[in-house]
Order: sequence, then C-alpha cells, then structure tokens
Amino acid sequence: MTELNGAAVPEPLRKFFAAHPRPALAFSGGADSAYLLYAARSCGCDVRPYIVRSAFQPEFELADARRLAEQLGAALTELPVDVLADETVAANPADRCYHCKRALFTALIAAAAADGRETVIDGTNASDDAGDRPGMRALAELGVLSPLRLCGITKADVREYSRAAGLFTWDKPAYACLATRFPAGTPLTAENLKRVEGAEAALFALGFTDFRARWFCGAARLQFPAGQLAEAAARRGEIRAALAPCFDIVLLDLKDR
Repeated sequence: MTELNGAAVPEPLRKFFAAHPRPALAFSGGADSAYLLYAARSCGCDVRPYIVRSAFQPEFELADARRLAEQLGAALTELPVDVLADETVAANPADRCYHCKRALFTALIAAAAADGRETVIDGTNASDDAGDRPGMRALAELGVLSPLRLCGITKADVREYSRAAGLFTWDKPAYACLATRFPAGTPLTAENLKRVEGAEAALFALGFTDFRARWFCGAARLQFPAGQLAEAAARRGEIRAALAPCFDIVLLDLKDR
C-alpha cells in the first residue's frame, strides 16, 4: 500500500476535505482523479471511488484505476453504464460530451446516493478550460464539485504533488475518452470503438506514447507528438502490420499532436 504522505496535500485541499468528509469520487485512473483519491485518503476522508465502465473507456484505464485504488487501500466501485443506449450520445453531435457526462454522472450520483453519499466530486483541475469543455456544464448542472479547480490546483501542480506522493500516475499522459477519436456527426458503435481501442493498444505495445488513432472515413488516421513522427514513418511497415486486425487503411497525419 502507498504511504499516505500528508505533505503532498496543500492546505486549501485539506480544508475542502474537512468540509466534505464522505465524498463519492468519479474515478478514471487518470492523473487528476488518482491524486484526488490520494489526497482525500491522506486527509482521513471516508472517500469512495466509483469508476463508470462504458464503451468509451479503454481497458488499460480500468486496470490503472484498479491498481491505484488497491495501492491506496480504497474499495473501488465499478459501475457499468450502456452509454450507447442514449440515442443522442450515439449520434455523436458536436455537444456529445455534455449529453455523455449527464448520462454517466446521473448514474454515478444515483449509485452514490444509494450508498448514503450526497457529495460527488471529480478531477477537473484549474488548468481545464470551461469554455472548451461542454461536459463541465453538465457537471455544474448536476451539482458535482471539482476540488482541484476550486482550490486553484493546476495540472502541473497535480503532477508535482503526485510525484512527491510516489503515485505511478504522476507523469501519465492525458487520455480523452475513445469517443473523441470520431468526428462530430459520425455515429458511434461498440464495434468501431473497439477497433480504435485495439489500434491504440497496438501502438502502445510498439512503444509509442501520447498519440491518437482517429477515425477517418473507416481508416485510422494516426497522430504522434513531433518527436515521434520520424520513428513512426520509419516503422510504417511494423505499424501497418500491428494495426491490420483493426484497420485495412492506416494513414499518418504529418501534423504533430
């Protein structure tokens, strides 16, 4: 179990948890919610993490969430939600994230309430731009609190505090849900989401990081950081073979991620 070092929790966050001692945490396995779980546990909170399992979530995120919860001695509640059953979400409009967040957090809030927890928190941080995130509007409407944002804690702060705490997520790249790989207006199906997930898993296995495999008219359009573009081009045959089970056509986007 990871040692709970209170020194890695700033005073504003301590005050938040003193005021909210039994929160339900929307937990993803990413750097922000991982640090928030650590901070809550360090402050002696009776926090319960909930991870929503949906077609938009890759398996490695679930594995990371389970690993982190175990290391911090927190009982993880896994909540399956068929988000594609929502016709608006499946249609993938420009404001899909708003409708998706409402569906997922409505389910999470109901589960938390059934467990006797009225306060629901998430890992939105002070670096997240509300103007570019329609999902944040849904969270505000549902009364979800974002302690990191409320306390002025940025993404850089999260990484520094997480590193000091010894969390393996401290340098984990940001990972948007699989639905973001599809252009707005392209209907979302479980099969196509799995194809994209499989393509990205194959790229991870080849050693690439912080990339995206985006859906482009049935093909995979790969985006890599500038420092990995040359390697990706040099290994195009290897990449093509690795992604063959998922996509017949694989394209390399020369604009870096």
